[in-house]
Amino acid sequence: MNRFPDYVRAAVQRLQALCPKLGKVKIAQILARAGLHLAVSSVGRIRRELPIRPLTPRRIQTTPALRRVTAARPNRVWHVDLTVVPTAAGFWVPWLPLALPQCWPFCWWVAIVIDHFSRKALGSTVFKQQPTSRHVRQFLGQLIAKVGTSPKYLVTDAGPQFTSVNFRPWCRRHGIRHRRGAVGQTGSIAVCERFVLTLKQGCTRVLSVVPLVPGSFQRELDWFVTWFNQDRPHMTLQGATPDEIYSHHRPANRAPRFEPRVKWPRRSACAAPQTLVKGQPGVRIQINLRFVGGRRHLPQVTLTRAA
Repeated sequence: MNRFPDYVRAAVQRLQALCPKLGKVKIAQILARAGLHLAVSSVGRIRRELPIRPLTPRRIQTTPALRRVTAARPNRVWHVDLTVVPTAAGFWVPWLPLALPQCWPFCWWVAIVIDHFSRKALGSTVFKQQPTSRHVRQFLGQLIAKVGTSPKYLVTDAGPQFTSVNFRPWCRRHGIRHRRGAVGQTGSIAVCERFVLTLKQGCTRVLSVVPLVPGSFQRELDWFVTWFNQDRPHMTLQGATPDEIYSHHRPANRAPRFEPRVKWPRRSACAAPQTLVKGQPGVRIQINLRFVGGRRHLPQVTLTRAA
């Protein structure tokens, strides 16, 4: 009674083969959002099994501070950070003076803004060299105009862009309270740093070649940010996506689910989160897989009833 049909295991194995970067927790969360609730241990066991048929191609806690900033709603606390992404040319070449600077064409400078409450990536932009404080202020001003509101708190590191004499007056003019993370303690800006790590592991390091054209690289970032906000389950949000929390929408993994086991009692508990059964138990389903921008590292998974 508790055994899933073979086609469920084949669907998990196919998803793993097409998206090898996904772990068992992420696969279970993605399938739950699509309507099929599997335990993480079940997904891990299915991944270790031989293929049914030939397949086609810790929550980080912030460091306590004397003045703790909390986010009780979207757009209350924003995180801002800068990072460098190497291109195909790498960070350096073995001769001076080009062995010293970190700039285009050897790398890109990327600015990221994250909403703390929903973990949504509100915006990103690309610079050819380390941006100045004026460039960062222009980017933030454009983002505030796009969102339609400014945050109450802006959390940054102690970079020169944020310690400039003009940055705090700019924040005061926009009604923003500037807060800096603790020096030498990465946990103070862990939310933005974790997104940067996800961006590099799930996007820039997966690309065969990081584009040298600004428009092409910005398009890759936009595709990743769109997928991250709309389709990627977030562990801190219990499997919901940042867009669902930001817009106060019902998470997809809370909707009624498919139940492929014929003899499964309707009132019995399923893999978390607990939801009702859609239709009758024993339904046959098929997995539909699309990719944002045609990129294999940005999957969009939906489940439908098999004909």
